[in-house]
Amino acid sequence: MLTDNYTQVLKNIEAACRRAGRDPEEVTLIAVSKTKPVEMLQEVYNAGARVFGENKVQEIMDKYDQMPSDVKWHMIGHLQRNKVKYIVDRVAMIHSVDSVRLAQAIEQEAARKGVTVPVLVEVNVGEEESKFGLSVEEVLPFVEETSAYPHLRINGLMTIAPYVEDPEDNRAIFRTLKKLSVDIAGKNIDNVSMSVLSMGMTGDYQVAVEEGATMVRVGTGIFGARDYSQRG
Repeated sequence: MLTDNYTQVLKNIEAACRRAGRDPEEVTLIAVSKTKPVEMLQEVYNAGARVFGENKVQEIMDKYDQMPSDVKWHMIGHLQRNKVKYIVDRVAMIHSVDSVRLAQAIEQEAARKGVTVPVLVEVNVGEEESKFGLSVEEVLPFVEETSAYPHLRINGLMTIAPYVEDPEDNRAIFRTLKKLSVDIAGKNIDNVSMSVLSMGMTGDYQVAVEEGATMVRVGTGIFGARDYSQRG
């Protein structure tokens, strides 16, 4: 079943790319495996997945050594500064950088471990009080300030769009993030690229792809509904 789900999501991405005149190779599918056991991750890995997203540092720590070494782990959830040291040298990308203090913590730990960490700036485009992220207006000053950190590489932007019944309702959100990325790219800031747009989840990833997403984060669409009853 999981193999079928994963294959179907890839087909949907390809179809969305066709509609938008894009190359499907431009879009990376992140299998969001939070709360899921390693057995399920392995099944999706066997179907071809190599990029997995987790919301919690502890889950990355737990699963890291149990999965094949060619898995690329993405930290997509809110990251506390005191947890940064556990993952800076284990993740391919951190999607949720939303404060100078967090950026500083990543810089310090990355320097200590001799790595450079690709990060995305989290933007709360929908201005929802329940979500983390910078406002659209705060992003450029933030990027300009943190671009000086040598062990941090800003690779683009990420947003978590509002939960909606109709994915079309989020099209404007995705367009706003895309426009912001183009505007920042035009500034040609050293150590900053806007090559990554991480936006779109199970309910709206096809619209996100049509609007320029280069990474989509799909959990339920691959693994089914999350079961929180197993977690203490």
